[in-house]
Amino acid sequence: MSNERSSRFFNYFRGINITKPTLALKKVTFNNSDNSFFETLKNEVNQYFETTKRKQTGDYRLYIKSFTLIPACLIIYAALLTVEMPVLLSLGLCLILGFFLACIGFNVMHDACHGSYSESKRLNYVMGLTMNALGSNAFIWKQKHNIIHHTYTNVDGVDDDIAKSPVLRHCFSQPYKPMHKWQHVYMVPLYAISSILWALLTDFQKYFMKEINGTKMNHFNLQEHIIFWVTKVLYVVFYIAVPIYMVGVGPFLIGYFVANAAMGLTMALVFQLAHVVETTAFVDAWELEGKMALQDAWAIHQLRTTSNFSTNSKLVSWFVGGLNFQIEHHLFPKVSHVHYPAISKIVQRVAQQHNIKYNNIPTFGSAVASHFKTMKLFGSREHELVPA
Repeated sequence: MSNERSSRFFNYFRGINITKPTLALKKVTFNNSDNSFFETLKNEVNQYFETTKRKQTGDYRLYIKSFTLIPACLIIYAALLTVEMPVLLSLGLCLILGFFLACIGFNVMHDACHGSYSESKRLNYVMGLTMNALGSNAFIWKQKHNIIHHTYTNVDGVDDDIAKSPVLRHCFSQPYKPMHKWQHVYMVPLYAISSILWALLTDFQKYFMKEINGTKMNHFNLQEHIIFWVTKVLYVVFYIAVPIYMVGVGPFLIGYFVANAAMGLTMALVFQLAHVVETTAFVDAWELEGKMALQDAWAIHQLRTTSNFSTNSKLVSWFVGGLNFQIEHHLFPKVSHVHYPAISKIVQRVAQQHNIKYNNIPTFGSAVASHFKTMKLFGSREHELVPA
């Protein structure tokens, strides 16, 4: 990494290699004294929707995805359990099933949980439950992702997506361990089992602890308690019990891990490419002893901590649900992803007018390489890094 590139990369870092208590969410604030960038941007984006007479929620493009991906997964699932086929074909279908399940998460669940799938709140709620069908829980996801991650993106000590873990170091402000030297290698199998961990471990941790990375969750009402337990039981029935009964323990274990490896790797990589790459910034929420006022307005913080990738590829955009336009998503999370290519031109222009950097990695492959380089770098530094 060049010195100039390193300076840009490290500009927003301050590493503190100590064990820290949990930060209270309410103590983190943004400096919104000058909000001219976001005000101008909102006006122009609103004007775009008024001029084009388009709704900000999903349209036929989103619904086509729903009626393609969901039936495809059901057909593949049924075929794997009922049709005799060569081993290689069945393994290939398991990979496709896992990938398509991840795509349902990107395209259907993600929009629905943000309330951008439809103007109908009820439909958004129902389609958001596809998260439960993937094995996790929509109620927990909305708090972890919509509230915490989207507000405090890449803020170490608050953002659960970069929460301190026993094995991964996502930024320099997290404690260093010698094992981190190899995290860019062993993170691959960890990503591969991440969907299993969500379904069978971390959801239960959050449910019983009633907090997400130290931030207390909203109260589970009776309906959400019932949905949590019923869908967890259904996960065990349809993803574990029925396959064991239909094909036996051995084939089930192989298929289960192959499908989840495809799903976990796909979901983990796509979300990581947006925030843990060479061009994105990180903030240590403890540098002011827990009473933190960020130097930026919220919208500017989103641009500094977020990166787009492969925005010229319609194929990538289709499968990842527009999450390659992550900047637009973070600035306008209630706008459906089908509109991001159009409004990205507005965001780029307004950002340039306000002299704000717009991070965009040109290809999917280069974004993946950047993520691996970044994780390798975080695993190679033990000392505190002083910003350039």
